Amino acid sequence: MSAQPAAVLLLNAIDRPSLGALLERYGLELVLVPAGEGIPGSYWGDREAGLKGSRLYARLDTPLHSVLHEASHFACMTPERRTGLDTDAGGDHAEENAVCYLQILLADAVPGCGRERMFRDMDAWGYSFRLGSAARWFEHDAEDARAWLERHGLTDANGIVTHACR
Repeated sequence: MSAQPAAVLLLNAIDRPSLGALLERYGLELVLVPAGEGIPGSYWGDREAGLKGSRLYARLDTPLHSVLHEASHFACMTPERRTGLDTDAGGDHAEENAVCYLQILLADAVPGCGRERMFRDMDAWGYSFRLGSAARWFEHDAEDARAWLERHGLTDANGIVTHACR
């Protein structure tokens, strides 16, 4: 995708213990990679988060949106797909929409982030939605993503995150 603008929220600016606790609810371990080293399991490379098994790899200069996106991929996967997971989370278009939606919901659980910040960071990175922005998609065009998450037990009928994995 595009180069990371400096304005996106990075791991070095958030409460990492709170993020680690959030990820643990989904069976994920946050593993910090030293500055300047490659991030294992990173699909996009550079400073983007990576997935290998139940470990989510990131550096302090990794954008939070990237961490939450990869965590949401993991949460949306079946246990069978998690076996042997290395870099490419896979999934179809409907699941990718659900991943983006869950990523926004999870942002509300990270102190200093929230969905409004996540909308801005997703737009800055270059996520593309047919209504032109993450916020407009989330508010007006994401019924399929909400239904997918509810059907798979990741949210309840009110769109509240259940923290249950598939």
